[in-house]
Amino acid sequence: MSDIIQLLPDSVANQIAAGEVIQRPASVIKELVENAVDAGAKNINIIVVDSGRTSIQVIDDGCGMSDTDARLSFERHATSKIRKADDLFSLSTMGFRGEALASIAAVAQVELRTRKADSELGSKLTISGSRFMGQEPVACAVGSNFLVKNIFYNVPARRKFLKSNATELNNIISAFERIALVYPDIHFTLHSNGSELYNLAAGKYLKRIVDVFGKRISQDLLPVDVDTTLCKLYGFVGKPESAKKKGAHQFFFINGRYMKHPYFHKAVQNAFERLVPTGEQVPYFLYFEVPAENIDVNIHPTKTEIKFENEQAIWQIVAAGVKEAVGKFHEVPSIDFDTEGMPNIPVYEQGISGHVPMPNVDINPRYNPFESSNHKRVSTHSDWEKLYENVRPTVDQTIEAEMFDISGESSTDSIIDEKSPSHYQFKGQFIMTAVKSGLMIIDQHRAHMRILYEDYISQMKQHKANVQKVLFPEVVQFTKGEEPIVKQLLQQLADIGFEMNDLGGAAYSVTGVPSGIDGLNVSDVLHEMVASAAEHDGSVVHDFAKPLAISLARHAAIPYGQVLNNEEMENVINRLFACSNINNTPDGKVILTVLSQRDIDKLF
Repeated sequence: MSDIIQLLPDSVANQIAAGEVIQRPASVIKELVENAVDAGAKNINIIVVDSGRTSIQVIDDGCGMSDTDARLSFERHATSKIRKADDLFSLSTMGFRGEALASIAAVAQVELRTRKADSELGSKLTISGSRFMGQEPVACAVGSNFLVKNIFYNVPARRKFLKSNATELNNIISAFERIALVYPDIHFTLHSNGSELYNLAAGKYLKRIVDVFGKRISQDLLPVDVDTTLCKLYGFVGKPESAKKKGAHQFFFINGRYMKHPYFHKAVQNAFERLVPTGEQVPYFLYFEVPAENIDVNIHPTKTEIKFENEQAIWQIVAAGVKEAVGKFHEVPSIDFDTEGMPNIPVYEQGISGHVPMPNVDINPRYNPFESSNHKRVSTHSDWEKLYENVRPTVDQTIEAEMFDISGESSTDSIIDEKSPSHYQFKGQFIMTAVKSGLMIIDQHRAHMRILYEDYISQMKQHKANVQKVLFPEVVQFTKGEEPIVKQLLQQLADIGFEMNDLGGAAYSVTGVPSGIDGLNVSDVLHEMVASAAEHDGSVVHDFAKPLAISLARHAAIPYGQVLNNEEMENVINRLFACSNINNTPDGKVILTVLSQRDIDKLF
């Protein structure tokens, strides 16, 4: 029997390994920019074309590479960051595996120009699909210039599953922000299709946060600063009023590296318990400095998962640090009352002339109300049945009696014909009405949300929106990361009823809004809709219709606590039963339930 196990060719092995490291164009930018940071660059320029599908270029002014180093850098497991296994526990660089450049070269066409400061000429190296194409001397600036073209050109299955350009650009911006926020002393620029998205000058942490997310966020941030023997924690957390359901900017960084840590995230959320509504989250930018030997970053190829030696103790430090910052913000200031124009109230002083005597109250201690002769006992009727002999049931009472008849179970389709015309609102949240099978209880907010959702979906399909013009246009400022999504959603937002004009710089003027959203904050509504669409990660424009309609319907639906009259409740119920799904909201929550007559009888 012949042997069946064989070694894979290097090109195939590299493509398999590249699947973990290079998942999309954003992964290429992350790896190349991290290498530029490790090379000591002070200026890093990133240029993408077609969201990285056509080309990605990263230019830095770091230390550069020699001819030999340039060639070896594309070999798998070739690195200048570590020498032995023990070095993994004392890492001070972003990279250390020696897999990034080999993985990029395995799935794209790469051209590298690099030069060291002590060399007159640099080196130009070309690799395509892990195949070395050539190397030659070239005149170039000090540092490295990577040009990555046609990503996944030799792996069509991977290229086919890339998302839309707007979604991929949004991922690129997210990867860019994670590095730019942790290295404020480096000048970063990001260009897309010839347009400058970011130009971040070197500065302090708060300045970098404001440059990335806009000036508005600086008003919502509280400083955090804790220094212990286990770790140093510093950065910023949002004020309670800055909490939002979606789109909150939340970042953890450790030793100059972005990380995801649900356990520490819970520590931050616990600090805001009872200060923000359930389901809402506050922004935070928290930086950890921990001895390298106390953490392990060698968990996943993306290096975003970190293991801590003293995780529980650091959790307590995070919770205490955030609580202290929030406590300082809520400290009650001294109040200096303005007494100008107030009446002069004299202070009582004992012994002064003209003292007013205490008033006397005259009472009769012998008074007893039960001894009064005018007190008479009211007699009751023992034959009260005679009072109701000529009273007949009203029409409403007759209908209600029929509705509670349990001789047969009614179907969902016929409930609307069997409901009582009179309804009752319970605690401003539930609409209660009698039906043939028992008592139907409807959540008014969820019912209206289902109604509005189907209306918005219908408007999108027909491109007919009910627009309400605004007297004074409102300017809504988005971040650079949100701008690609906003541009992709403009048509669908118009189909719902939002009329928006691009003012440049990710700012839009809103001149029209959907009818029926009076009293809502248009800026907050639009930001949450964009955040919902970004989370949806749709591959085509029409995939964003559902999250947009859900988000707007949630905002515009009847709020809990709003009192409804019988006519309004009747309208909600009739419109709900005209929907395609009366049982659940578009995000899957229960709208109504029926308490059967049999169950009601058991309660008594």
